[in-house]
Amino acid sequence: MVNLLNGIQIEAVIFDFDGVIVDTEPLHYAAFQRTLEPLGLHFTWEEYVETYIGFDDRDAFKHAFSVKGMQPDSNTLRSLIEQKATVFNDVISSGVAAYPGVVDLIRHLSKHNIPLAICSGALRSDIDPIVTMLGIADHFNIIVTADDVAVSKPDPECYQLAFQRLLSHGSHSFSQKTTLAIEDTPAGISAATGAGLQVCAVTNSYPADRLTQATFVVDSLAALM
Repeated sequence: MVNLLNGIQIEAVIFDFDGVIVDTEPLHYAAFQRTLEPLGLHFTWEEYVETYIGFDDRDAFKHAFSVKGMQPDSNTLRSLIEQKATVFNDVISSGVAAYPGVVDLIRHLSKHNIPLAICSGALRSDIDPIVTMLGIADHFNIIVTADDVAVSKPDPECYQLAFQRLLSHGSHSFSQKTTLAIEDTPAGISAATGAGLQVCAVTNSYPADRLTQATFVVDSLAALM
């Protein structure tokens, strides 16, 4: 168990990925645009921040089509997800930087035997190369991605699954109330609180006044150290 801000005692931590560990949102946005522009379905950065952050790729593409009064069939949707994944991996090939303090926090928690998971709306193929680049892949017991769930955040399914898998993984015993989710979006906070978890929100993507449903809010994860 570790003590964090406000005296909260934590026995397990589940990290969101995009916007929490790495600033990949501009990279995802670029990959979406390169995939959708040939179809005339592109959207602005402001629309991405307001609406698309928190969606997994599947729901993001569905929404982009619905705005134009269209609905992609399953084959089209699968093809777009694969195209976007290829573009994204090309975009990150030159390297990705972690947010300040987050790698140190992950290593600190791991050193103290705190079970760690990732719960993300990204694809596993988006996450694996980045955690490998950052040298933190071995610190996570469980990684839950868009590949594992039927619906994206704000639905709590992803956090419920991450918690259950983390609890079943080792010999540690902990509850939802001693498990901390670290999030950066209102949709992510809703998903984590819906799963009964405590939530630390970090103001990497939204200002503090948009994150008030979290247990507490920090400007940087370095503050947790």
